[in-house]
Amino acid sequence: METPEPTTKPTTEEVIQRLKESRPPATDKFTYLTIIGKSLSPEVLPTLQDILQDVELTGDIGWDLVDMLISVPGSQGCLESIARLGSPREVILKVLHVMETTTGEGEDASVGNKYFVTLCAMLGILHKRLQVRAPSRFLHTTLDTVYRSYDPTNAESTAAIISLLQSLSAQKRPPLPTRQSSTVLEMPMHNVDSAESAPDPEADQSDKPNTDEPRIINHLLKSFITCVIEAYVNSNNLEWASRVLEYTYPQRIVPGTKTMMQAFNQESELRVKDALAGQLAAVAGDLGFTKMAFPELRDILEAPIVRDPLAIEFDPSNIDEIKLSGGGLLCLIAYWVFAADIFDADQLRPAMYMFPDHHALLKHYIGEDPQSEVLNNPGTMEALVVLAVWLDGQNKMAAGGETSVSDAKANYMQYHHLITLISVFHPNVRVRNASTVIAGTILHSNPDEEDRLAILEDLLENCMFSSLQACAVTWLREEVIAARKNNSKGHFSSPDCFDAIQYTLFPDLTHLKEADMETLLEFWAEGSPFHLQVANFALFLFSNDYRDLAPAGMAAAIEHRYVQPLLQTATRIMDALDKEEIEQPSDHRGTVMELSVLKDTLERVPLQ
Repeated sequence: METPEPTTKPTTEEVIQRLKESRPPATDKFTYLTIIGKSLSPEVLPTLQDILQDVELTGDIGWDLVDMLISVPGSQGCLESIARLGSPREVILKVLHVMETTTGEGEDASVGNKYFVTLCAMLGILHKRLQVRAPSRFLHTTLDTVYRSYDPTNAESTAAIISLLQSLSAQKRPPLPTRQSSTVLEMPMHNVDSAESAPDPEADQSDKPNTDEPRIINHLLKSFITCVIEAYVNSNNLEWASRVLEYTYPQRIVPGTKTMMQAFNQESELRVKDALAGQLAAVAGDLGFTKMAFPELRDILEAPIVRDPLAIEFDPSNIDEIKLSGGGLLCLIAYWVFAADIFDADQLRPAMYMFPDHHALLKHYIGEDPQSEVLNNPGTMEALVVLAVWLDGQNKMAAGGETSVSDAKANYMQYHHLITLISVFHPNVRVRNASTVIAGTILHSNPDEEDRLAILEDLLENCMFSSLQACAVTWLREEVIAARKNNSKGHFSSPDCFDAIQYTLFPDLTHLKEADMETLLEFWAEGSPFHLQVANFALFLFSNDYRDLAPAGMAAAIEHRYVQPLLQTATRIMDALDKEEIEQPSDHRGTVMELSVLKDTLERVPLQ
């Protein structure tokens, strides 16, 4: 039996020759597609690009080539030709199918995002060529698929969506600026001349768009841009809150520390984040958001929250059933006030106030499950904080002035509770800090002193978060200092205040004397921020300037029930750590330092 001779792999020149010679009508289109599929490599792409300039051929087979070409390096030119010359209806459907199958779960993120960018660029060309009576039907499918395939953590994908939106909204904006050491904003298939594209081969004179199509398309694009903005802001640490805080309260900046404003000015990756946010806002402006009065914006913001508004079945006659993302609009408005301050940009400033507008937004977006809402929507929550800082900086407390706020004093406690939920649950410490600052401002702005004291008592007695209880101690100290400065005759200038509050401020800790070490460690881990702040407050209160505010017998009582047991607890934990009798905490050095500070502070409190 003879051994068959090994087949030799055809050379690139032979493959190219076969592609040229096999073009229809030499073969039928199905055979030719098979030949192309077996021939594809980066080396044959220039030849295929020349072949695809045949409008009739590309109209017949172009849509079938999309999934073949997308994974071939350097295929963007061929794909652009297919977008310009292929049948737009068929190619749109194939592009969306490929987008769904190549950018979803399981794909390598960088590869999937690369495909996403190219496919978005194709869609921008294809939709401009499409001539049908209801282009909104195709657009809805496109926007829904693009949104579901979008990776908001990827800058190139965000830039691709911006370019797509600019194409779909027919706005002629300059290309996105490139940034130093970053090609992130360089998009493929930019500025394709419509004269280079073939007309829609399936169109006829009856396929002119319906008269209401422009309004329907604009509504779809508005829904889409709000969804994209919310996804982008929720997925990227843009540090709007910390930067607005630095701008509004420069006195709070610690000398010698690098500010967030400096970081975003100096680091190219952060500058790109700002550039993309600005471009998203610009596209939203092109779609008409900046022309809307605040009452109209407020109706969208306070409408029932819809997380994926484009996912519903599309009916052009009921376009208003597709809602806008209220969270995305909230982020857009926060960007307006942020950019107006930080960049001195000419941005719309909403005619809103802390009460009732911002209070209503807090209630609406924090909802019935605060922890889940704050953790799952960190950007939306940061937007709420940004607006609060801005409103405070603008002294926009209430629409009707101070009288209006006084009449609705019950709102203060609820507002304060809502803003502190962000300070407790938000994953970004700088957003937590900004919301804490606003919580303090709101507390001190409350014109009713009894109400302020009630808020502080409630936090000290009922709050389960030690960090927030520590804030309450700080706010109490600020109230006492302000009362003395203003020669007030109210609660915070009288021992009556501490008659009421001393048992929650200085709780009975005598039970710790008999506690085992595990109990002591758990006590300290859960309550250290509060007890460190209380020790500082005790030193403040019993100093010469404020000692007269302490009721008779208070010093001896708190020394017995609070100071001595806490000193003993600190000493026992430190000794056990020093002798290695217990397992070191994960933050051993910090724990030892905190306990040392606590001991030193308590020992300096002049209780005698």
